[in-house]
Amino acid sequence: MADPRPRTVEFRGRPLALPAGATLLAGLAERGLPQFQRSVRYHRPRAPFCGVGHCSQCLVRVNGVPNVRACRYEPAPGDRITTENAWPSPRWDLLGALDLVFGRGLDSLHGFRRPVWAMPLYHRVIRRLAGYGAPPTADPAPIAPPREIRTDAIVVGAGPAGRAAAARIRAAGRATLLVDRSPVTAPPADVGLLAGVTAAFLPPPGRDGEFRLAATRGREGMILRAPRVLLAPGGYDANLLFPGNDRPGVMTAEGAMALLDRRGNPPFRRALLVGGGARAMEMVDRFGAHVEAVVAPTQVHGTIAERAAELDIPVFPRTLLTAAHGRSRVRSALLRRRGGGETTRLSVDAIVLAHRRLPHVPLFFQVGARMEWRGSTGAYYPVLDDALATSVPGLFTAGESAGFVAPASAEASGIAAAEALLDRPARLADLPPRTAGEGPHELEGYYRELLAGRTGRGKLVACACEDVLLGEIDAAHRAGYRGIEVIKRYTSLGTGLCQGRYCVPDALLLLAQLESRPPSEVGFLTQRPPVLPTPLDAWASLPDEADPEAGP
Repeated sequence: MADPRPRTVEFRGRPLALPAGATLLAGLAERGLPQFQRSVRYHRPRAPFCGVGHCSQCLVRVNGVPNVRACRYEPAPGDRITTENAWPSPRWDLLGALDLVFGRGLDSLHGFRRPVWAMPLYHRVIRRLAGYGAPPTADPAPIAPPREIRTDAIVVGAGPAGRAAAARIRAAGRATLLVDRSPVTAPPADVGLLAGVTAAFLPPPGRDGEFRLAATRGREGMILRAPRVLLAPGGYDANLLFPGNDRPGVMTAEGAMALLDRRGNPPFRRALLVGGGARAMEMVDRFGAHVEAVVAPTQVHGTIAERAAELDIPVFPRTLLTAAHGRSRVRSALLRRRGGGETTRLSVDAIVLAHRRLPHVPLFFQVGARMEWRGSTGAYYPVLDDALATSVPGLFTAGESAGFVAPASAEASGIAAAEALLDRPARLADLPPRTAGEGPHELEGYYRELLAGRTGRGKLVACACEDVLLGEIDAAHRAGYRGIEVIKRYTSLGTGLCQGRYCVPDALLLLAQLESRPPSEVGFLTQRPPVLPTPLDAWASLPDEADPEAGP
């Protein structure tokens, strides 16, 4: 039985008692909205954003190891935890003066070249000011010996779709391995589980017709082999671009849920809820007493309007979020009806983004599956045949990553994909409808108005991981650069720890406006394994055959 007693750690030089089994983020959320760091270029204040281990806004240093995500890290007694990239503290960082001095942006990639004799000094200063923290100082732990696991089928993703699929495959008598990045517990009966791992495809398939995945957990490396793989990595709540969108207090719906204290209270009192669909309805039901207003880039579903009216919450459909004000925390938000109109200022202490769900697609791109842009959600999805098979033989998919965005359809699609993997008849037409592919996404018009209404004052951060500004994307376009891959190379957008999850979807919609072509022609980033940051010694522990540069 796990020890139920609180765990005492050292946080920023002081003892801190945390509930047993709680992450560092959950423990600190009891004391309000925590701030762990400053941004890499302008030292703008940062606070937790996604709460699910994808963004770069809750990084801490643990026992000399940098870039540990507080939302995923469960402290052990005696751990020494500190913050980085801020002096003397994340709340009072003297280097935050950079944000004020360089009001229109600091071009550390292409500027600071004159006079030539001063370039070495420029580089030293920039390297000192920027980055995610100092290199590790901890003594390296022993590397676990590599393991090889062979099974009949691998299911990646332990959400409703993945769990339903794994249970069905195992019920058919096939050995099944369920893989998930989160510390998942209680897998379906007789299903093997690998939790807390990062996986990447090696060149598929091998000569023997098997898929090979290199998986790492901490400093342990594993090779997973199976003739069939079902990807069900699910989806996540998306970002939204507006001036001040990186301020502490701006968070996704998942981030708001991760910051609940033990009594179920969120770290805000008056939140502006952004969204007009099913996800926003969930947040109204969950946080209604703490919602100041509901604003949607597009229309608001009638059920949300009715529920908001019951709670006396004002609703602003088809409205631009033109700015978030406040430095150490969001203090107010400015709204303006789309198409013109007066500006409304609301006093709020948080902005919760629940307007758009996106699929996790890096593994599909990495394995070489054929992808298509679907306009209703503004995202890429794998092309499927009638049996939920992708263009890669032996690779199947289900759930949100397959385009089944309705919560009730996740489990049904997982069972159907499992049947297809088992070579049993399965019909896509028998399932609830996937997200539609026709027409432009509603945010394209929203961003068209946002671009037209820009005044040039204040920073609009297009990539929070690397502090890339919207103005830099616009400047790259005016310089003649086209396509998301080229923009990434020129500006560094999408190269941070989130691997483009929160910046690239919006950048595609923006570039579609700037380049006057559909997002599908703007392209996507080249996916290079590992999809998520992984210790190099974990890869070094793998057998030579796991070399990503080696052919199948």
